[in-house]
Amino acid sequence: MITKMTITNIHVLNQDSAYDFYVNKLGFKLVDDIPMGPESRWLTVSPPEQPDLQLVLFPVTVSKIFPKDVAETLIGLIKKGIFGCGVLTCNDIFATYEELKAKGVEFIKAPTKEFYGTEALFKDDSGNYFSLQPLNNFGNENSI
Repeated sequence: MITKMTITNIHVLNQDSAYDFYVNKLGFKLVDDIPMGPESRWLTVSPPEQPDLQLVLFPVTVSKIFPKDVAETLIGLIKKGIFGCGVLTCNDIFATYEELKAKGVEFIKAPTKEFYGTEALFKDDSGNYFSLQPLNNFGNENSI
């Protein structure tokens, strides 16, 4: 049986810029930065308190994986902010919101109390969006 997910990817437009965003703005830890040819590298980061989950900052470029038409379509969708990549949690959503905003993270929704709990939404440097929620947001009557 499958026991857990250890690696997944986020499609990015530029690995150097994505590295700066995830490591220097979000505080993720660099796991691997391995050259894989002249214009490619295996670049993974992890949330600081979840080292067993690696996120591959996977560049969308014309390649064997992405033919030109697919790469162009995917790049356009990423830039439009179509892809929600997940929910990131924190201890204090209001303090984290202020900290990330001060670092230049673009929020598309400030922390807001919703029927399911408190949530903020932000975009990464490529245009992917994430939900930011407090750790106790799920299944906790005090989360709202």
